[in-house]
Amino acid sequence: SARVSSGPWLSLSCHTAAVNSISWAPHSSCHICTTADDSQTLIWDLSAMPKPIEDPILAYNASAEVNQLQWSALQPDWVAIAFDKRVQALRV
Repeated sequence: SARVSSGPWLSLSCHTAAVNSISWAPHSSCHICTTADDSQTLIWDLSAMPKPIEDPILAYNASAEVNQLQWSALQPDWVAIAFDKRVQALRV
């Protein structure tokens, strides 16, 4: 049977500029991390779905637009982000 989506199941809207990257937590079925041109890295807990998710559970503000992120598969408490000419490791 083919599944057809009639629309988004969830919409997260705390970023104030274009979203550049998203990563599902490798250790959790209900956590994602997003980065954007607003210099923010946000971690979301989706366990309350289908109720609306209003705010992230963690927020980090970089000094420039965040272009990329990677959630560590071996160390799930760490997320790496890239912005400007830097790479930072964030403990979450």
